[in-house]
Amino acid sequence: MARYRVQNLSLRPGEDDAVLRARAAVKLGVDPGALAGLSVLRRSLDARQKGRPRWLVSVEVELEGALPSLPSDVQPAPAPAPAPPRVRPPAVRPIILGAGPAGLFCAWDLLRRGVPSVVVDRGRTIGPRRRDVAALLRDGHLDPESNMNFGEGGAGAYTDGKLATGIHHPAVRTVVELFARLGGVERILVEGKPHVGSDVLPSAISAMVAELTAGGCEFRWETRATDLLLRGGRFAGLVLAGGGLLESDRLVLAPGNSARELFELFAARGWPIEAKPFAVGFRAEHPQPLIDRIQYGGERRDRTLPPADYKLADTPRGGGAGRGVYSFCMCPGGVVVPTPTEPGLLCTNGMSNSHRSSPLANAGIVVAVSPADFAAEGFEGPLAGLAWQRRWERAAHDLGGGGYRAPAQRLASFVARRAGAPPGRASYRPGVTHADLDALFPEAVRSALRTSLRAFDRRMRGFVTDEALLVGVETRTSAPCRLPRTDRFASPGLPGVYPCGEGAGHAGGIVSSAVDGLRVAEAIAEELGPAP
Repeated sequence: MARYRVQNLSLRPGEDDAVLRARAAVKLGVDPGALAGLSVLRRSLDARQKGRPRWLVSVEVELEGALPSLPSDVQPAPAPAPAPPRVRPPAVRPIILGAGPAGLFCAWDLLRRGVPSVVVDRGRTIGPRRRDVAALLRDGHLDPESNMNFGEGGAGAYTDGKLATGIHHPAVRTVVELFARLGGVERILVEGKPHVGSDVLPSAISAMVAELTAGGCEFRWETRATDLLLRGGRFAGLVLAGGGLLESDRLVLAPGNSARELFELFAARGWPIEAKPFAVGFRAEHPQPLIDRIQYGGERRDRTLPPADYKLADTPRGGGAGRGVYSFCMCPGGVVVPTPTEPGLLCTNGMSNSHRSSPLANAGIVVAVSPADFAAEGFEGPLAGLAWQRRWERAAHDLGGGGYRAPAQRLASFVARRAGAPPGRASYRPGVTHADLDALFPEAVRSALRTSLRAFDRRMRGFVTDEALLVGVETRTSAPCRLPRTDRFASPGLPGVYPCGEGAGHAGGIVSSAVDGLRVAEAIAEELGPAP
């Protein structure tokens, strides 16, 4: 039996999947009856032709005999990847610092190779963490150890679980398949832009932790690391708050992009760390029906279509020459949420539930910044970006009036450089405060943002409107520092330490962080060698 993958079969909204068999057969040049089986692999929405959206569907088919030649958009189906071989057990369990996507997937891959690990995280498990997050949303009460960033699942547990990624690596499918099984969301296996949902993702994370625990992994919650113990220049143990010590000869550093004390420790010790570029800006929030009209055409969205999203990018010339400006973490049918980790500082992000049922859509509209921007304001060295982040997060907190209320301004008013009317409907809790957002970020950043917002409006007519808000600030698009590593994933100055994931500056988002965790696990497995 021969298996082939057929790509880009067109399906209009309302058409039944049954027509896919006939269309696949036409592309293959065979009779529909020759197809012994057909399964949908991927379904992506193409809305480039306004008013005529369509689905582009990829399928896998089985034929009794092999085709003599392959038409375009047809490839042989790959064989299933074999399970990784088991490796020689280490003398002592490796430690993984951070229970976000990078840390959990590193632990998962090590375990399936026969190596259980000890996973350490400063935050709490999903249950109590959920209550701490609710207190922040309801009362503006921040727990610095348990919030949107710290705890079981890391920052990944309190995003909306977008699993679309720009990286191309065979392990991407592994990550999506595991989330589909753990979350009971098989639909993401065929979605062109897989989306788990903020209501489903925490339970999927908890199911993963339960499986790891059952397999022999140990989890230390509410356990903050304060230092690394070195012997002969090599990692020998993790020093814990209160004086405890976890001994090991290997440490996977997967701390997330808000592990600011860890960055400060590396800089103070003179260990390998460097400032890196990232991006900052605001959350733009529009009525979802407005985005639907812009993207799909017509007054109402067809009920068979999902809430519309968008992806925008620009490199403005003039005052903001050379700066990339782009949409980040777009959440159709979503909400804007507070993501601070330190008292007196404010930053935001977006999320949406599995049904994307909010009447509002939001996305970060962010501008690239670099060490040159940090130096222009007097911030130098490996922690320059971190200090720069803190400056604007503190300014946003103060401009919002405290209590983690967010400063907000109507989008068209910001572009026109006028105060404008007070903000209208906003999803953000604990609430928004009408403010002049020109008080935030340097003029070069604001100028690039305004220029690109006008360009975005030319591409999506109606994007710049007083129906939309800008909510501030979005500052943690990625880590402000990078912990360098060799081509074997180890720190060049700290043998036995493996920087990993977004917090170490080597990934961005759930999937790329998870894949990085898998790659680090593979590197450690190669060092251990095959099991006898």
